[in-house]
Amino acid sequence: MFTIDAHLDLSMNALEWNRDLTKAVDEINAREEGLSDKPDRGNALVSLPELRRGNIGLVVATQIARFVEPDSPLPGWHSPEQAWAQTQGQLAWYQAMEAAGEMRQVRDLESLEKHVADWSGTTDTESKPVGFILSLEGADSIVKVDYLEKAWEYGLRALGPAHYGPGRYAFGTDASAPLKKEGKDLLRKMDELGMILDATHLCDVVFWEALDIYKGPVWASHNNCRELVNHNRQFSDEMIKALIDRGAVIGGAMDAWMLSPNWIRGKSTPKERGVTLETVIDHLDHICQIAGNANHIGIGSDLDGAFGSEQAPYDLKSIADLNTIPALLDKRGYSEEDIQKVMSGNWLRFLRVAWGK
Repeated sequence: MFTIDAHLDLSMNALEWNRDLTKAVDEINAREEGLSDKPDRGNALVSLPELRRGNIGLVVATQIARFVEPDSPLPGWHSPEQAWAQTQGQLAWYQAMEAAGEMRQVRDLESLEKHVADWSGTTDTESKPVGFILSLEGADSIVKVDYLEKAWEYGLRALGPAHYGPGRYAFGTDASAPLKKEGKDLLRKMDELGMILDATHLCDVVFWEALDIYKGPVWASHNNCRELVNHNRQFSDEMIKALIDRGAVIGGAMDAWMLSPNWIRGKSTPKERGVTLETVIDHLDHICQIAGNANHIGIGSDLDGAFGSEQAPYDLKSIADLNTIPALLDKRGYSEEDIQKVMSGNWLRFLRVAWGK
């Protein structure tokens, strides 16, 4: 079944993890054997061949580069200009993948429909370019608000103003403060351009401010439910209701600490905690119960988002195994129509509305 994954850090893996994503994950992991510079070495789940094998024909692919103050414990760049340059290197990787025929950028309704038609009605996906919609995770690399126009020109179509901690425009996970003037200006510029607002990672106070200021299309590319795992990284039921009212789609994330209460990093294991794809569906189903339908959920796996199989559902051997989700949804009583919505239909509907203006 044609599938959309709304959050993958592909260029980060290619450049900062030095992974050749044109190879199978087994080859990537074999080359990392014995390395210890990253906690997830040898545990990769994502590559372009695995996406094709799982019929995951379209992804929302990120650029990401954080700016950090001298006293910040978070990793990042020491100036906004350095962060911008990092994102431009990531853009160059996507462009190189396009030139090699491995990927295809989707930036408007016309290119979306052409790409979906190319992937539809065929089981021969091995030679198909994986489509990607470009998104920026955290706005720190936008040196000034007018840089958004440069980003729009090269195809940036979605932006999450915050990531972890304090940001130049907005505060995110594990931090809290109201929007700065620059953050409000950023949202208004996004609105003017028609850029999608990604509500993922926004701290609670910014979440509500952003929904009030920004009038355009809103989604949450990779987020789960606070009611099931109580952490500020997750959405409360009230926040989920507000997103539903805005016509948003929320992508189920597959980082195990977001799926298992009281996860201890470096100690807990997915198998010990019973974290499987069924656990992800628990969160998706919770959103459906709030909405009263299956129109607002999708996949936003975040697999290999600085974690690997050591912190992912243990029944995943590669991202291709997302193709087992339809059977799991069927077992829960989801109709064929609703399963199609979860795998791609809801994201496609959202994009057709957002880009059909």
